[in-house]
Amino acid sequence: MTPSDRIVLPLLGVAFWIAGTVFYEFRGHQVFEGGAPRYWVNFILTPAITTVVCILILKVRHIPPIDWAVAGLLIALPGMFGEAILLSRFAEWMPRMHPESAGRYGSFLFATYAVFLTIAEVAALRAAK
Repeated sequence: MTPSDRIVLPLLGVAFWIAGTVFYEFRGHQVFEGGAPRYWVNFILTPAITTVVCILILKVRHIPPIDWAVAGLLIALPGMFGEAILLSRFAEWMPRMHPESAGRYGSFLFATYAVFLTIAEVAALRAAK
């Protein structure tokens, strides 16, 4: 992984977090409060799509799979810290959603980060063998 990757990847993580937060600020009530089928479809699709996009970024930047775990953390951590702050003030910062939706939102985000980081770690472990 190059020194520029160590700068670009966290910046991409911040950009993803901002874009996702803005999207869910305006559309989150439809996803999290629109009924169980809509929630579960999004719960499955969003982590899958996010993971594919992040892996494509790693491939486009020619990051070797052995470095994917570290690269994944560089992408994910800014958003994870941002989400922790956002969830602590959920009702204030996500006013279009009911405060009760914070748990669903948090679990949704947790799953998204977990899927990507798990795949990045598995790839790095396989490359190390």
